[in-house]
Amino acid sequence: MKVSVYDTYVKKDCGALMHFDILVETNTSVNDVYKYGKEYLTLKKVQQTNLSTKKCRFCHIEEAPKKVIDSINKEGFYIIEMENCN
Repeated sequence: MKVSVYDTYVKKDCGALMHFDILVETNTSVNDVYKYGKEYLTLKKVQQTNLSTKKCRFCHIEEAPKKVIDSINKEGFYIIEMENCN
């Protein structure tokens, strides 16, 4: 499965810049990408939920490994935590 990768940056409540990638099927609407990003932020207890193209933008398409495919089939998305996600 090929997936679209959305490079995402959000300022956390403490002021640190949170960086993560949202991976979705290539035909997923950008509104759904934002919805998935908000779900992830809620799980992380981050109050900031305003995602936009300035904070979350398409980066590239890549072939997904099995664990990513499994997550996308179950949840609709997969998150790769990069910086300040914990």
